Amino acid sequence: MKSYLVDENGYYGEFGGAYIPEILYKCVEELKNTYLEVLQSENFKQEFELLLRDYVGRPSPLYLANRLSKKYGCKIYLKREDLNHTGAHKINNTVGQILIARHMGKKRIIAETGAGQHGVATATVCALMDMECVVYMGKTDIERQHINVEKMKMLGATVVPVTSGNMTLKDATNEAIRDWCCHPADTFYIIGSTVGPHPYPDMVARLQSIIGEEIKKQLLEKEGRDYPDYLIACVGGGSNAAGTIYHHIDDERVKIVLAEAGGKGIETGMTAATIQLGKIGIIHGACTFVIQNEDGQIEEPYSISAGLDYPGIGPIHANLAAQHRATVVSINDDEAIDAAYELTRLEGIIPALESAHALGALKKIRFNPEDVVVLTVSGRGDKDIETYLDNYKK
Repeated sequence: MKSYLVDENGYYGEFGGAYIPEILYKCVEELKNTYLEVLQSENFKQEFELLLRDYVGRPSPLYLANRLSKKYGCKIYLKREDLNHTGAHKINNTVGQILIARHMGKKRIIAETGAGQHGVATATVCALMDMECVVYMGKTDIERQHINVEKMKMLGATVVPVTSGNMTLKDATNEAIRDWCCHPADTFYIIGSTVGPHPYPDMVARLQSIIGEEIKKQLLEKEGRDYPDYLIACVGGGSNAAGTIYHHIDDERVKIVLAEAGGKGIETGMTAATIQLGKIGIIHGACTFVIQNEDGQIEEPYSISAGLDYPGIGPIHANLAAQHRATVVSINDDEAIDAAYELTRLEGIIPALESAHALGALKKIRFNPEDVVVLTVSGRGDKDIETYLDNYKK
């Protein structure tokens, strides 16, 4: 049977691989040879499950959104990752990765962050495990996510402002990789999404797959079947989406819808719609779709949402799009803002701007009344209140 999951060489179809500087070869190879063994060990499973339950607060609820369902003429369940400790799905991955780092004897943790949620989640687990934490964050993002920056500092992390490029997620990732090249022996790089060289995309997808595992159990309880007709999630690098679809990815009964950031419109050049506009290239150690010019130079992406403001896409999602396994829709800034207000007014849930892009996809699909739809609300909107207030046109 054909599978859309990673193959033994670290590829999803033609996407993935590990394109890395020689100095990092040993680090990445060591991780590649260790991660599956750790993830499959009983000790890891027990500790991970315990922390997810008692520290993160899992399982996250699967909530039937009655008023939203009525509006779109189907049954819409919301997977409430916004209710996790630290306010998003990011904590699932950082808890898992820090346990792997500890197993490998690493003492210093670095991370990159855009919206700040991954930075906060990394700083949180470093405080928990008493490890040094350095977070790279673009200066633009530091300004628009001030509260998350203060949280990271309160948790004991060093936040390093990045002033190259357009000072957002791509540039923060560049700096984190430079740091890793300088400290390969004692440093573990906790990547926040399904991006980077193999084994990162697969490792992050596996750690986030707790989302899809719970969806199966919860649907069985609520609907008498363990699969929905639609799974909907937003994609930047794509970790919440990978976790949402992981256990249904090879089940062709399930339609996968990925919402990427259209910015001010894909024709404007002010966009982060990588799958619509990207060409195959290498970014941050993986072969995937990249927004680039004729000379192969990476273009600066734009999105109102700091977490989706990335010129690449996880190789798992690039392959799903190329194989037409997933439908990818581009949601513009104003559509995302409208969708966020709609959820807030209909269901009393203020979503993160990233998740608002997934909600914006509902308007682009024709549902049947009997359709069961699961949409992942990947984070809560506290961090985005200023942006909502500045951009909402009443």
